[in-house]
Amino acid sequence: MINEIDHIGIAVIDLDESIKTFQKLFQFTDVYREIVKDQKVEIASFKVGDVLIELTQAISNDSPIAKYIKRKGEGIHHIAFKSDDVNNELNRVEALGIKLVDKVAKNGAHNKLIAFLHPKSTNGVLTEFCQDKE
Repeated sequence: MINEIDHIGIAVIDLDESIKTFQKLFQFTDVYREIVKDQKVEIASFKVGDVLIELTQAISNDSPIAKYIKRKGEGIHHIAFKSDDVNNELNRVEALGIKLVDKVAKNGAHNKLIAFLHPKSTNGVLTEFCQDKE
């Protein structure tokens, strides 16, 4: 079951400069950073109220984020929804005709399992399902 919005992902070219920009805007002090080798990205995340914002920078030219930025530029990349069972949700929405990017969950930042739905099936919005690993 989908429970809530987990985070909003923003594709950035320069993580350090983007952190500075968002710190000026939202005046946060705590920043969590992590390299997700499987996704070829480095992320920096922070909270604005109850919402987690995840800045994502490519660490390789063949990273999905690098490809995204090359096509569309920096900006909102995805919205992630928290689930208690990502693989079950993938099966459920695929049965409804939603096209999947990922058929099974994979490792993501913050010790989560993640999977993406194809934006052509979700009104142009790259949608992520995520769940905390146990």
